[in-house]
Parts: sequence; C-alpha cells; structure tokens
Amino acid sequence: MAGSTPASVTASAPSEVRRPQVSPAREAWRRFCRHKMALVSLIVLASMVLLVVVGPLVWTVAINDIDFSARLKGPSAAHPLGTDDLGQDLLARMLYGGRISLAVGLAAMSMAILVGVTIGAIAGISRGAVDAALMWLTDLFLSLPQLPLLLLLIYLFRDRLKAVFGPEVGVFILIVLVIGGFRWMPVARLVRAQFFSLREKEYVEAARALGASTTRVVLRHILPNTLGPVIVAGTIDVAAAIIAESTLSFLGLGFPPDIPTWGRLLFDSRDYLDFAPHWAIFAGTAIFLAVVTINFIGDGLRDALDPRKVM
Repeated sequence: MAGSTPASVTASAPSEVRRPQVSPAREAWRRFCRHKMALVSLIVLASMVLLVVVGPLVWTVAINDIDFSARLKGPSAAHPLGTDDLGQDLLARMLYGGRISLAVGLAAMSMAILVGVTIGAIAGISRGAVDAALMWLTDLFLSLPQLPLLLLLIYLFRDRLKAVFGPEVGVFILIVLVIGGFRWMPVARLVRAQFFSLREKEYVEAARALGASTTRVVLRHILPNTLGPVIVAGTIDVAAAIIAESTLSFLGLGFPPDIPTWGRLLFDSRDYLDFAPHWAIFAGTAIFLAVVTINFIGDGLRDALDPRKVM
C-alpha cells in the first residue's frame, strides 16, 4: 500500500538498548562493596560504634563500683570481660571508654579536615605571597616534633582547662585541639595540589568565562571534586587521633584515672600483665580493631572514589 511502512523494515531496525542510569553515590557504593576487607571493616566498626552507644543502656553496671572480693578476676558470667585491680567491671569501663576514644578521633579529624581544607583551598586558589606564606606555615608545623609538643601543651594547659570546663570536658577539648592542630598539614597540602590540578580544567574555565566569581568557582566547581581524597585522608586522621589519645593516656597525660578511655585502661594494666593479662588484651584489642578497620575503610574509599580505578 502506498505510504505504508513494511513490517519487515520496522522489525529489522536495530532496537536501542537503554542502560539504567546509576547515580555517582550508588556507583561509589558498588565499587566500595567490591573491596571485601573494607566492607567487613565497615561492618565491624559499625558494630563497635553501636555497641559503645547502646551497650551502656543494656549493661547498666556502674563504671566506678568497687568490689575488692572480685579484683583481677578473669571473664565470667558476672563480669564478661573480667575486673581490674579494684574489682571494677571491665565491660562497663570498656563501653564507656569507647565513647570517649571514638569521639576524640572523630572530633580531632573534623578539626584537622576543617583547618586543612581551608588553608589548602586558600593556598590553591591564590598565587604568589599568600600561597608561599601558607605553605611556609604548613612546612613549619610539619617540621615540629609532635609528641614532645603534645606532652608540653597538655602539661601547660591541662589544669587551666580542667578548672574552667571540668575534668572530663576540659581534657577532651585540650586533646582534640592539640591532636587536630597537628594533623591538618597533610590535608592542606593534598587540597592545594588538587586545586592546582583542577583550576585549569575546562569546566572551571567555562565557569569563569560565564562570569562566575572566584568564591562560586571554588565552592561549586573545584572544592566538591577534592572531597574524595579528603575523605580518605579523614579516615586516616581518625585512626591517628585514636592512637595519639591512647598514647597520651598510656603516658598518664590524657584523661584522669576515673575516666576509663581505652588508652587509660591499657596504661592501668601495665603492672598486672603477668597474672591479669585479660585487662590489657581487651583494651589493646579494641584499639587495634578500631584503627585497622578505619584504615581498611580508607583503602576502600580510595578505590571507590578514584575515577581512574577500574574494578
């Protein structure tokens, strides 16, 4: 028939196959899940966080209850993780201390990321004297011996902050400020390098040609594309902050003895390793698991957020 289309022509036309569009977040999650150790570490770390948050609501034994008749006992039904030299329940103290140790790591990481991104972004978008001055400041902080300065600053300001904010909050603020103040430099150098690479890209030049201000270019086009490496660096900072807090507590310069962080528990157990090893084993295992799982999660995020990584 004139004007009609033969059925064979229609049937022989190649059909277009539409692939379902996947959002960048879902694609990153799929790539992250292919990193088996990172996925297992995420599950373990989430379980630890849930345990220290919800655990004290279930296990309601007070952390300062003293029972000399049960001192230095191993794990039992009454005390699943045993007791310390005063007969205090280690499970209750581990759950309470986990909140503080993880909170210190997250708070110090947040401070380091905030300061590092700010300084790195200003240095990366600036030229000349501003960039040179900020990088000189970064190199200066990198050259300082961190542990001696940590000990000195805590020794000088611990009593003052404890008098103003109380023993727990004052030491928490001091430790977060000191640890975060010595962890921002790698983030700043990383962000600066990313800015140097991204500010010459075509989409940035196009935004400038359309009249976008420098602030808009930084906040809308450059900074979001640097978040992948920054997130990976942040996971490393959490682990480093937990280790730093544990080191300070182990040296006796962290939280007071009645505030049982994981590092403080490890410090208190040093004289009882021969006949009460459970005390050090459980505290050390908690620190080890937190640090290892966070590092594996960082590896998984690095692979998931790297567009050049083929998985």
